[in-house]
Amino acid sequence: MTAPVAGGASAPAALPGTARASASDATADAPGRARALADVRPSVPPARLLADLLPPRHFADARFSTYRANPAYPSQARTVARLEEVAAAVVKPARKGLFGARKTTAPAVYMDGGFGVGKTHLLTSLAHAVGLDVSAYGTFVEYTNLVGALGFQATVDALATKKLVCIDEFELDDPGDTVLMSRLLRELADRGVALAATSNTLPEALGEGRFAAEDFLREIQALAARFEVLRVDGEDYRHRAVVTDSAPLPEATVRAAVAGRPGATLDAFNDLLAHLSHVHPSRYRALLDGVEVVALTGVHTVTEQSAALRLVVLVDRLYDRDVPVLLAGSGDYAGERSLFTEEMLRGGYRKKYYRALSRLGALAEDGRAVARAGA
Repeated sequence: MTAPVAGGASAPAALPGTARASASDATADAPGRARALADVRPSVPPARLLADLLPPRHFADARFSTYRANPAYPSQARTVARLEEVAAAVVKPARKGLFGARKTTAPAVYMDGGFGVGKTHLLTSLAHAVGLDVSAYGTFVEYTNLVGALGFQATVDALATKKLVCIDEFELDDPGDTVLMSRLLRELADRGVALAATSNTLPEALGEGRFAAEDFLREIQALAARFEVLRVDGEDYRHRAVVTDSAPLPEATVRAAVAGRPGATLDAFNDLLAHLSHVHPSRYRALLDGVEVVALTGVHTVTEQSAALRLVVLVDRLYDRDVPVLLAGSGDYAGERSLFTEEMLRGGYRKKYYRALSRLGALAEDGRAVARAGA
């Protein structure tokens, strides 16, 4: 299910490739006062949506040469070698025969492995090897949101101009979105676009080597024969516990940490949740333009699923940009683990929620460091 939207907010036209904020932002940066995300109403042209399909900032230096394959897991080195072959096949022009260009089937690979084995590093390396100018890189949710913003055919036409489309964290928790993505990938493959995807894994299964290949191939039956599954075995290379339950900060500490800080935002949690319902998720990346630190007060357990799913998308975009988050909770908030209800964490979208908790926990730890530095 794509995060629900209650209609995108309108704004004056922006220049191609830019996002324009509302006029209220001009006064939000007054000395000593942090601006609010809830005051930003980004207007994002299609060119910007497509230009934003790039690897996350913290993978900017990822290359095949910087991936450290563990000799204890030979599948890692095999995957690197195969992806290098795929990159070469995508980059090199088709050989021409007697009757013109020889049509070949574009590669389609699916990396399947547990948490922390470097699948995103490898997917990013593939995009760099092919060339970011001729590649599109996004998460499953970003592509479904792109279809929601541009329409299906416009999305196909835009992505068909690329040589490679990368889908990180292919999700299988919503039949409608899975069918949509299957159709999108089928049309792109028919146009000769190479495809690469990775799976996602619940944090509760860290190190267990859970693989979703069978689920993936079953759900995209029309494309299954085109995909080559590359199994990536291994342990979590980060060898660190996932932080999902750090204690909230006092509100006074949060406010003091962002007061007068360039690039900082300060919002009441309820105000931000309400604002997200009026901004299409495809614009959340532009919502964060120029933002270096996000501070939230009155954080509490989110009980409405549509609001929770929108929040998950925002956390993903914050994580893409490594934006520290400072969280001041309300009376019932005891840490990130209490952000979503137990029912949500057991339900069909649990992978999304656990991923968000893991990422928000890491960003909140960065936020605590910001608060200590400013103390």
